[in-house]
Amino acid sequence: MKKKTIWILIIIAGLILLSYSYVKGKYNAFVTLDENVKKQWSQVENVLQRRADLIPNLVSTVKGYAAHEKGIFENVASARARLAGAIGSNDVKGAVAANSQLTGALSRLLAIVENYPDLKANQNFLELQRELAGTENRIAIERKRYNDAVNMYNVMIRRFPNNLFAAMFNFTKNDNYFKAAPGKKEVPKVDFSNAK
Repeated sequence: MKKKTIWILIIIAGLILLSYSYVKGKYNAFVTLDENVKKQWSQVENVLQRRADLIPNLVSTVKGYAAHEKGIFENVASARARLAGAIGSNDVKGAVAANSQLTGALSRLLAIVENYPDLKANQNFLELQRELAGTENRIAIERKRYNDAVNMYNVMIRRFPNNLFAAMFNFTKNDNYFKAAPGKKEVPKVDFSNAK
């Protein structure tokens, strides 16, 4: 009788140990994915900050040629300040919105460059344009990596039985995907009818 009780206790202890190991593994997987989302967002912030740091140089280069375009310079400065504030406060949705505004302001700034042939040939301006283009590519890559990390996290916590453990440990769905701004999904119209 005593041997039977010992075996039952060993089996119960083994089941408890296996259950503990399983739950611990799930919890650690959730933590790892959650931290990966945060790490990837930091990378997005890093490249957004790099672009924001390049903008004053671009603006000052263009200002010398287009001093009367004051409104555009103010829009760029305002959008850059909003982006810096959102990055500083770890506000993902605010950073996405501010990034969209900054992209629009930069597009308008680069559009006025077309009116200044000397500026388009200026070495400083050309180098800044290359730097911005490279930074835009980095932003696109980091946005994709961030969205992939959010997706992996969300899939993990929504699958059964993970969803039970996620609810038990208060891991919730992350809805902070980096999405395209409204209007950016439409194909731009290109008209070469007036081209020389």
